Amino acid sequence: MAAPDPSALRRTLGTTDAVTIGLGSMLGAGVFVALAPAAAAAGSALLIGLALAAVVAYCNATSSARLAVLYPQSGGTYVYGRERLGPFWGYLAGWSFVVGKTASCAAMALTVGVYAWPAHAHAVAVLAVVVLTVVNTVGVQKSAWLTKAIVAIVLVVLAAVVVAIATSDGADVSRLAFHGAGVLGVLQAAGLCFFAFAGYARIATLAEEVRDPTTTIPRAIRIALALVLVVYAAVAVAVLAELGGAGMASATAPLAEAVHAAGHPELVPVVRVGATIAALGSLLALILGVSRTTLAMARDRHLPPALAVVHPRFATPYRAELVVGAVVAVLAAVLDLRGAIGFSSFAVLVYYAIANASAWTLRDRVIPVLGVVGCAVLAFTLPVTSVVAGLGVLLIGAVAYAVRR
Repeated sequence: MAAPDPSALRRTLGTTDAVTIGLGSMLGAGVFVALAPAAAAAGSALLIGLALAAVVAYCNATSSARLAVLYPQSGGTYVYGRERLGPFWGYLAGWSFVVGKTASCAAMALTVGVYAWPAHAHAVAVLAVVVLTVVNTVGVQKSAWLTKAIVAIVLVVLAAVVVAIATSDGADVSRLAFHGAGVLGVLQAAGLCFFAFAGYARIATLAEEVRDPTTTIPRAIRIALALVLVVYAAVAVAVLAELGGAGMASATAPLAEAVHAAGHPELVPVVRVGATIAALGSLLALILGVSRTTLAMARDRHLPPALAVVHPRFATPYRAELVVGAVVAVLAAVLDLRGAIGFSSFAVLVYYAIANASAWTLRDRVIPVLGVVGCAVLAFTLPVTSVVAGLGVLLIGAVAYAVRR
């Protein structure tokens, strides 16, 4: 009888766990972070951008679900690209994911700091990273239970925001009309909103820890994406009706300002607490996903093999998680929030373009083609600084691969 693989992970997560981790990844980023810069790009037409981002996300989700059934291993598109397109494309996908989502982790940590204690945002961000890294290293099941609690709290807060605005006298549906938004602005808004939808990838990257992955993964991805789209649409419409496109774009905390304008100042602290909790949930799931892709790349020696070690008691890739946590803590201490969002969006769109290209090698190629085109368009219409930084990091990764080979 063959000895068990010491680097293998345990399958402990069910459908509810997987859906909850996906929700925890998406809700914190989208509702409290990405909608404001999207409004700055497109005004009230961000609703069109949100719809476009949802279409691209659906294509990506469908391609990812099909591939995850074939390759239920940690690593997500890193594994799919390697198996369907070749080692370099798998490596490039993994590199894009690790770099882009590390920036996302820093953005979520900074969101915690901005909402929890604005005067010391960077210090709070670093503390949040340290605490959640420790939580992840002691077991993914504990992380899933914590994420369930976070998602429940955030959904209650968002429901209170929507109800408070909908019942106010100041909300005006005429503010939802599209005024002066060009095609480029709408596409930029879609790219920034896509940052919020990308959380369903956590489900695929946890494939090695999911029970019955051939059934659980596709179901969990689609359920999580549909639920988040409904929440995003409801919140975006409510806040736009209260503040308008210009007011939402200029707001540092748009949901808090919207409930205050609606005549409910007592809800402002509740919204700030909800935003902090949502960002913590997103950060928790992001660290999970990045560490699992790091584990997969370390197994193939694209990263130091020492990172592939799994803890004998907790069955977690604790070395990968500790290294990821340390890097994120450094970035959270020095990065700008909106710059991190743009850079992360570009890198993650490249990641999903490779996922769709991998799915194109299977049957039913229409959705993968739409996904590749959608990812490319959204990536290269992001702000120029994000595109240049993203291309530079991809080039560094490609050169490192070539030198190692």
